[in-house]
Amino acid sequence: MSEFTEVSIVRNANIYFDGKVTSRIVKFANGDIKTLGIMMPGDYEFGTEQKEIMEIQQGNVDIQLKGESEWTRINAGEQFIVPANSSFKINALDVIDYCCTYVD
Repeated sequence: MSEFTEVSIVRNANIYFDGKVTSRIVKFANGDIKTLGIMMPGDYEFGTEQKEIMEIQQGNVDIQLKGESEWTRINAGEQFIVPANSSFKINALDVIDYCCTYVD
C-alpha cells in the first residue's frame, strides 16, 4: 500500500542514535499502529516489545535477528519480521526509508 487514508499522525518524532534514525507514529481508526521512518547509513540495534514487520521502502540493509549467527540482506521492496520481546541488529547500507507495522 503506497498511501494511508483516514489516519492520525503523532507530531513528535521518535529520534534515536543522535538523530540518525527517526520515525513518526501513524494511528489507524481500527487501532493499528505503524511508524514511518528514515535511517541514515550505519549500524544499529533495536529491541522489540511487540512483533514487528519491517518493510524496507528504499535502500538496502543487512539484519541479524537475536539468536542467529548469520546476517541477511534485505533490499528495497522486501520486509523482515522480528518476534515480540526480542532484538535485531541492522546495518543500513544506504539512506533507508522504512515502514514498521506493530502486531499484537
